[in-house]
Amino acid sequence: MNSTVALHVLLPRSSGFRLGLAAWAILSLSVAAHGQTPPKPASQAPGSQPPASPQPAAQTPALAKPAPAKPEWQYQLDDVRVSIPSADEPRVKTFGPESLRAAAKYLEVGALSWVRSKTCVNCHTTGPYMSEYTAWSRQFGKPNEEVRANFVKAVPDELKVVKEGDKDGHKHYPGATSSVWRSLGLAEWDRHVTGKLSEATERSLRDMFQRQSGNGAFVSHGEVEIPHITTDFELSLQAARAITAAPGWLAGLKDTDPKDTALLARVAKLKQWLRTAPPTNDFDRVLKLQLARYLPELVSESERAAALTLLASKQHPDGGWSTRDMSPLDDWHFEMSEKVLELVKGLPDAAHPQSDAYMTSLAIVLMRQTGVPASDPRIQRGLAWLKREQRESGRWWMHSLYRGNYHYITYIATVEAMKALDLCGEFDTISADAVSANAK
Repeated sequence: MNSTVALHVLLPRSSGFRLGLAAWAILSLSVAAHGQTPPKPASQAPGSQPPASPQPAAQTPALAKPAPAKPEWQYQLDDVRVSIPSADEPRVKTFGPESLRAAAKYLEVGALSWVRSKTCVNCHTTGPYMSEYTAWSRQFGKPNEEVRANFVKAVPDELKVVKEGDKDGHKHYPGATSSVWRSLGLAEWDRHVTGKLSEATERSLRDMFQRQSGNGAFVSHGEVEIPHITTDFELSLQAARAITAAPGWLAGLKDTDPKDTALLARVAKLKQWLRTAPPTNDFDRVLKLQLARYLPELVSESERAAALTLLASKQHPDGGWSTRDMSPLDDWHFEMSEKVLELVKGLPDAAHPQSDAYMTSLAIVLMRQTGVPASDPRIQRGLAWLKREQRESGRWWMHSLYRGNYHYITYIATVEAMKALDLCGEFDTISADAVSANAK
């Protein structure tokens, strides 16, 4: 029988964590109450069958194909192990500054664990960390330089022409998704941490536009990963955010400079596509509110009003929103794998999706970015839902909508929940505590 408990793990200074005044990482770990499974013999390859006892060939039983091993941890960093998210994890007893600090620690551990073990830039852990956590230095300390270094290392040294690929008639440029998230993360770091455009960010943005499709969009290809590898509009919106977040980048492009002329044309095509592209689903429709935040000239007042009305209509009686309400299942991506379809259709609440942390948080973010006051009843009901649903580890649980193993969408949901709470003033106490401590 397994039980989930909150443990305090002391992090060494050499690990590079900067988490404000807190020196302890509060992490939810899954602990076996009756000991651990004995390790396999060193001579046995992982996942292989043990050698069968010698028997006559006619009596040798057929060996069943081993089931894929389930992951033991969501993230692992030295002696710190973060359990796989679960709906069974207890909710936090008291929401407040300490539970928010616990969430920040979870995000920090996850991002650093990823760059040390997986290295790739992604849209479910290091991408959200770089794009959002970088804004919270005042509350939780400077974001981790090691994560940024991983992004810088991923930027090509030289600008090269990228050839368009084709998958079952679906044209795309390889590396489009990772280049957009890499550029966005570096741009937000520059914006919030240093306040000036870095050479790596400038080079990353130029490489990103080498992966832009002819119609102006950034095409989302590869296996669907709701919510970030979904529609072309969602990925192109992230690209728009990147170019507007990078300090002075857009303003620095000159039509008199030959190396900027082609780039300006690409930026214009991106804007035109975002302005005119027909929405694939309601997710695209409500994301118009975020586009209006980054490039307000692209979204009319009537479009904003319609998007806000649609978003409000999706709120559940319990105060939350559901990601699955935002699109028919087949419309999330150009190619929905059977594995994803079976997973989502097999969820217990498939017929009537329950509220989830990601969409509830995003809805609050969109309304706040549109100018809806935090005191609005719709936002207050959403905030109440988030405060009820935070778990003891600090994170917000959410079942994966594309792969039911690591539930990385829990990380995405936690980042988005923190952003929503920040935009509603819930970080003010933490900021005041940090300022007071620094003054002593």
